[in-house]
This record gives sequence, structure tokens and C-alpha cells, in this order.
Amino acid sequence: MKPESKHRGSLSTDPRVSKSKGIKRVTLTYDSDNMMCYFYIEKGAELVLHTHPESQMGIVLKGRVDFIKGDGEILELKPGDSYYFASMDPHGLKAWEEVELLECFAPSRDDYKD
Repeated sequence: MKPESKHRGSLSTDPRVSKSKGIKRVTLTYDSDNMMCYFYIEKGAELVLHTHPESQMGIVLKGRVDFIKGDGEILELKPGDSYYFASMDPHGLKAWEEVELLECFAPSRDDYKD
């Protein structure tokens, strides 16, 4: 059974989990309403268009990345740029460099509780 909440996380000690080629995630903290994750993305990595019921927002901390929206719009992002995807809003990505992202999900994602 997965815990209801995680009150403390660390990029230096928490595991990096990979569910997609070239993308690793550290789940830092969460409760039932919110979740914060850090992503390490390799240059050239791609994530196909997908949806999920949780809203998603984040900020690019390192590298250049394109987020592709379901309507074909491309968000060309660099360090310091933020983004938001509403619940069930189709999106994917392409990393042009090594990328690091800090993202929040609401409500928290059960599949990211590890």
C-alpha cells in the first residue's frame, strides 16, 4: 500500500525512477491534493502526446525543451520559463538539451507515489 503523504524529499537521496526512456523522476513530496516532482531528461528524449486527470504545472530549471500541445501548438521553453496543462489537456515533449524540470500535480498522482 502506498503512503497517504510524503512530507520530506531530497534530490540527493531519493530514488530516480524511470518509466520512459531518457526521463527520470524524483517524487519529492505529496499529500492527496498536491505533488511535487523533479525530472531529469536526457538530450533527445521524447514523450508522446498523452493525458492524465491531474493538472500539471512546472518550471524549466536547465536546458531547452519543447512541449507539444494537443492542438499542435509548440511551447519552446528555456530555463526560467513556466508552463501549465489542465486536466486531460494532451501534451508531450522533446528535449533539445539535458533538461531539468520542477513540476507540481493536483491532485497527486498515485502512479508517482514510490
